[in-house]
Amino acid sequence: MNVLGIETSCDETAAAVVADGRDVLSNVVYSQAIKHAPFGGVVPELASRCHLEALPDVIERAVRESGVGWEGIDRVAVTYGPGLATSLLVGLAAAKGLAIRINRPLTAVNHIEAHIYSIFIGCKTRRIENIAPYLCLVVSGGHTCLILIEALGKYQLLGQTLDDAAGEAFDKGASLLGLGYPGGPAIETAAAGHDASGITFPRSRPRKEICRITGLNPRLCFSFSGLKTALLYHLRDNPLPDDPQYRAETVGILAASYQEAIVDALVSPCETAMERFRIPISVAGGVSLNRRLREKLADLAGRFGVPFTPAAPEFCADNAAMVAGLAGAGRGLTGEDAFGADATPDLETGEIWYNLAQEAS
Repeated sequence: MNVLGIETSCDETAAAVVADGRDVLSNVVYSQAIKHAPFGGVVPELASRCHLEALPDVIERAVRESGVGWEGIDRVAVTYGPGLATSLLVGLAAAKGLAIRINRPLTAVNHIEAHIYSIFIGCKTRRIENIAPYLCLVVSGGHTCLILIEALGKYQLLGQTLDDAAGEAFDKGASLLGLGYPGGPAIETAAAGHDASGITFPRSRPRKEICRITGLNPRLCFSFSGLKTALLYHLRDNPLPDDPQYRAETVGILAASYQEAIVDALVSPCETAMERFRIPISVAGGVSLNRRLREKLADLAGRFGVPFTPAAPEFCADNAAMVAGLAGAGRGLTGEDAFGADATPDLETGEIWYNLAQEAS
């Protein structure tokens, strides 16, 4: 089955054709990063307008590059949440209209679940039944959560950020350091070759009182607002030097130390979960492209003697191949439920199959 996937949950306009849930025939992504760069982050109204302008050509390219033609498309799939409401609406409207126009069934899928499934895209040998149960760290510009996967569609949210996502922390840090947008790649580039222990930044943890409200274990949750504030205060008390060479060296040390703090804050809850479950671990989402994060998660998996299964780099950031793949694997809303689906910015991930959040304490 050839599925045409459409992804517009944030600021990437994407379409892809995937066969049988994992074979990627085409994967087209139009990045809006350059348009949002002057603002230091995603502007929702601008993002939705860019989707409107770019999506028709992106879809046409995906179908053309797949080689199957419109007659070879068996199903249309689209993200309906979570994400930015105005961006989601553009993709949903396009997918519904297109499915009616070409007389094909429609599937509406969960964006986070698509990230979870992304580790199986383009890999014929890796199958969920061979590694489940496993842990998945989903980390991006808008989401940071640790999920236990028993099977496709059976998930337990173990922990999540209770303030900012890791991607937001990278973006804010890069802005404060004058490195531009998007922040993750900018900080990683600036940090290369510099001592990450030069400056000690806090590894924040959510307060127990807040976690109790959500029913989550604080040792499995994330927090980045304090880290951003710490960098702000450091720069206030220690302004960057005017000399270009000295300034670049100082920014590099700050970037390396700040990146290490973010990575440590992500890995620590994973280590806590690993001590409890001792099962394979994967990572997905745009921030999972960070090499330092992958190194530390691989080391963690090695210490526990379990596989580390990250998503392929081309399927880490928001893309439509993971959307089409998930639909091809049989997940998502179908039939009248799909056509009746509305943009759901706060959509939860999958089904809670049993409560392990408290057991891991």
